[in-house]
Amino acid sequence: MLSVSSLLDGVTGFFFVLLSFLFVLTVVVFVHELGHFLVARWCGVRVKTFSIGFGREIFGFYDRHGTRWRLAWIPLGGYVKFMDDENAASAPSAEALARMSPEQRAGSFHLKPLWQRAAVVAAGPLANFLLAVVIFAVMFSVVGIRITEPRVDEVVAGTPAARAGFQAGDVIVSIDGTETESFSDVLRIVSANADRQLAFEVDRGGTRLTLLVTPEGKEVSDNLGGTVRRGQIGIKRVTGPGGTVLRKAGPLEAVWLGIAETNFIITSTLQYLADVVVGRQNADQLGGPLRIAHVSGEVAKLGFEPLMHFIALISVSIGLINLFPIPLLDGGHLLFYAAEAVRGKPLSERTQEIGFRIGLALVLMLMAFAFWNDRLIPALWLRGNG
Repeated sequence: MLSVSSLLDGVTGFFFVLLSFLFVLTVVVFVHELGHFLVARWCGVRVKTFSIGFGREIFGFYDRHGTRWRLAWIPLGGYVKFMDDENAASAPSAEALARMSPEQRAGSFHLKPLWQRAAVVAAGPLANFLLAVVIFAVMFSVVGIRITEPRVDEVVAGTPAARAGFQAGDVIVSIDGTETESFSDVLRIVSANADRQLAFEVDRGGTRLTLLVTPEGKEVSDNLGGTVRRGQIGIKRVTGPGGTVLRKAGPLEAVWLGIAETNFIITSTLQYLADVVVGRQNADQLGGPLRIAHVSGEVAKLGFEPLMHFIALISVSIGLINLFPIPLLDGGHLLFYAAEAVRGKPLSERTQEIGFRIGLALVLMLMAFAFWNDRLIPALWLRGNG
């Protein structure tokens, strides 16, 4: 039975988690919708509403272009509504289009050229990726990069590395052709390639060697309340004073590193999803709002830098999910536009309606699965562990 003290700690922890979650999600959603908004304005589309959250409005205002900027009570997303949007497909009826004045037709999203409509839709996810690049670039240039040389300090006996012939002092130059500038690069590549053979190019006293290693997959616990399969080969890095160097990146290098870090998250996420499909990974890492809220609170306790890193991670995830070719998501709209480009005309209203119904069913099933994975998280908050 929970004591009064534990209950108070749980309530305090819950509100800390809630505030952290709102901060993370508001930043990510705002940038996503801002991408849609800015490109729509650039294309001459009249924007009726810019909303953060769903449901009843908390407060809002009109800008000089007549757009209603609003904050709503349900903070699980947002939307940009165009002047001629009428339904879930973000499309007006033929009758509504026929009633439009010339001025209204000039500002209609659905009467814009195909490339402009596609640009507006793609701008949201791309803005999420750009946010991640900017966050990483600022962190690399202001906070700096902690680098550990990709030098092997110890080889654990009986491991894949020992069987492949690794020796202490080997410097890992590249893995499968990808250069490794730090030990972190080595860990990231190995971790993401459990049970897949990798070709390591190493420098051993000035001599280049190629060693073939298959990382051993192991189930590893993480902070998200589940397990994930990670590759390990059995090498240890140099530790202690002098083992790492903190170096601040220059502007161009920081941007390049930000792009590389964002690209790594994208490719790792896609690889994880592919592994889930073929049964190599456990699907319990697929979480929803409760999982995001829980981890938001955890990383916020660690400080501003980890919180910004988490925002970048969630931003990439939101951008990537929205590009999935599922009707209702941005990727679904882009799929319809691709069909329109091939056919030379839009899909029929009936076809689009069926597509959006299927998309809604898929999204609801994904949400149900995510909430099922997150079902134990509220208990952590009540115990004061969240």
